Amino acid sequence: MPYRPAFLATRLALTLVLAGAAAAHAGTVTVVTSFPKELTQAYKSAFEKAHPDIKVEILNKNTVQGIAYVRELPAGQRPDVFWASAPDAFEVLAGQNLLDNVADLANKAAPAKVGNYPINNPKGLYLGQALAGYGLMWNTRYMAANKLPAPAQWADLVKPAYFGHVAMSSPSRSGTTHLTVETVLQGEGWDKGWSQMLQIAGNCAAITERSFGVPDGVNNGQFGIGLVIDFFGLAGKYSGFPVEFVYPNVTAVVPANIGLVAGGKNSAEAKKFIAYTVSAEGQELLLDPKISRLPILPPEAMKGKVPAGYPNAFEIARRAKVSFDSELSESRYNVVSAMFDQTITFRLKDLQAATRAIHAAEAALAKKPNPAAGALLRQARDLAFSPVVGAGMAGNKDFLALFTANKMNAAVNKQVTGLEDSWNRHAQDNYQRARQLAEQALAGAR
Repeated sequence: MPYRPAFLATRLALTLVLAGAAAAHAGTVTVVTSFPKELTQAYKSAFEKAHPDIKVEILNKNTVQGIAYVRELPAGQRPDVFWASAPDAFEVLAGQNLLDNVADLANKAAPAKVGNYPINNPKGLYLGQALAGYGLMWNTRYMAANKLPAPAQWADLVKPAYFGHVAMSSPSRSGTTHLTVETVLQGEGWDKGWSQMLQIAGNCAAITERSFGVPDGVNNGQFGIGLVIDFFGLAGKYSGFPVEFVYPNVTAVVPANIGLVAGGKNSAEAKKFIAYTVSAEGQELLLDPKISRLPILPPEAMKGKVPAGYPNAFEIARRAKVSFDSELSESRYNVVSAMFDQTITFRLKDLQAATRAIHAAEAALAKKPNPAAGALLRQARDLAFSPVVGAGMAGNKDFLALFTANKMNAAVNKQVTGLEDSWNRHAQDNYQRARQLAEQALAGAR
């Protein structure tokens, strides 16, 4: 059989190639994350240097996309690690049995809590990898050029002086923005919080496609002020951009988390990556100026590595007025996102026009009071700045359950779509009517 040796040689070569491919596959950790490249590349490089036999593959997706990606893949085909800022996103994954226990990977030097919030999931389903608060960043040159005062609180951004100078993203596009909005809603209460958010949005120049668009725009002077998670503002500041950042009183400090996906391809290697991110070495990477995140370890455990003047997450948490409730946030996650998009993202021009008219009428009435015009202005404000869903409905479990039900169900999808369409039309009508009333008030003040 003259061809036998050649056949065996070919088969042996093929076997070696397949074995090599399998070995390479076994040494790859696939990470789904919403974090910017500056952070992920730093961890990828450092981890691969410490573990040269393991490769890290980064799949960058916003939090909502990341959840859907993990959920839609079958066990054995899923990515290995989920890494994001939003604790409510991890609650969604945990509730669908998509996370494995990682309690044994926790850094024992980390405190149990930051403020009243557990750093690690009490059930061990995910770990705090960094700490994060929410606040305002602004470009100092932009503010000086436009003669604008630096803001200190969320409520400052409703003032007429800031019209057209603010930017934020949408909670449906960004998990960090969702946490920012939810922090305001929990700190101020549903109705007051939405009123404040609508007024801030009315002053916005843009609702950006991704959360990165806000800090990038503030750093380069496209926008004056941005609503951001702290590391966006701090990274800009410590990287030399002309920006400042402040934590409002109504803020929360919660963990940015990392978890092991159930049914991932390479769990053993993934556990090593997770353990590295929460280790002392991994925590030190957070202090890189391009990353500028707050470690889960207190400053005294960082062995002098924390720069002078660097924010102390544990001190900020002690001052914060919001004790963040991730279960509440998770229960209304989809409702908050849908309301924001239907009444703000998709109706921004209408909201801006109403807000501009209201500011003009307020300025005129401040100079020349008129009771009839004042009544028109109050009606305009109520129409423009009241949420389409009130606090009572927002606490209704059946209503909330509708937005967490499977939208593949035709009846559910039809009902949800119908509600969202009605919110959109309601917002459009309210904003147009508010603008008309404000213009009438302005005419009455002249």
